[in-house]
Amino acid sequence: MEGQEVIILNISKAVISGDKKSTIARAKVKLTTRTLASQDKGPKHPRRPETYAKRALRGMLPHKIPKGKNAYKRVKIYTDIPEEYSDKQYQRISTADASKLKCRYILLEDLSREIGGV
Repeated sequence: MEGQEVIILNISKAVISGDKKSTIARAKVKLTTRTLASQDKGPKHPRRPETYAKRALRGMLPHKIPKGKNAYKRVKIYTDIPEEYSDKQYQRISTADASKLKCRYILLEDLSREIGGV
């Protein structure tokens, strides 16, 4: 929101805390939401890791006001490391490590595979 561009790499290795079965069940319940009208206008359910994470990030930003909308546009999410970023220096957030979790967790890649994304 401060005007910086944010690039997230290897999003498929991101973790979602919680029990694997309940996380998958909750995601599958969301997929049952549909419309009886035109399917083109209906709710779009993200299934790939990068689109799932982008949608989750959208819920954390004030996307209805211009400041949040511009911040959302500046975020780029990739499943792996593209060639254009392979030789660049990147920053790893040490506080966001899965080994510090004391509960069960599931990788975003595994969740995506279960709901039909990968």
